[in-house]
Amino acid sequence: MLALRAAMVALVSLAPLSASSAQQARTDKTPGDGGTAMVEVPFAAHFEAVIEPLGPDLQDFELHVPEHAVDLDSFEPPIEEIPESRSLGTGIASFYGRRFHGRLTANGERFDMRAMTAAHKTLPFGSLVRVTNPSNGRTVTVRINDRGPFIRGRTIDLSRGAAEELGIIRRGHARVEMELLSP
Repeated sequence: MLALRAAMVALVSLAPLSASSAQQARTDKTPGDGGTAMVEVPFAAHFEAVIEPLGPDLQDFELHVPEHAVDLDSFEPPIEEIPESRSLGTGIASFYGRRFHGRLTANGERFDMRAMTAAHKTLPFGSLVRVTNPSNGRTVTVRINDRGPFIRGRTIDLSRGAAEELGIIRRGHARVEMELLSP
């Protein structure tokens, strides 16, 4: 019986949380004018007929909190250390230039074929990516400002300026290593 009463106390103490407010409006007849009016009735008053008041044995009742429970008021999640760079792996890079020079990119800026920019399918705009050509050891840092490439098997589309720095103009594409420097 004591366990049942404790369960009911817990239920009643949580019940106001499920209401939209601590009080709920109820229509009652008001004496005098014979009409109906909205009267504010405390939410707990709806349960007075169902649940009897606490006896003296349960007045100081406290819920048992396990030792491994986390106190959410003092809990601070650990701060994740972001590595200086994150490898995006290897892929095939190609380039685009004169044909698209001056057109709008996907992020709304004008494409400059001499700038150190690139197109990627999923990286956020503004991300800085270090691109390395392992065949000659050249490296360039590009900023993502466009979407693409739209050719199967290609991972990143570099601006002509970035492709020249990496030495991939003659062939048109090359296998590169990529690292995300900033999201």
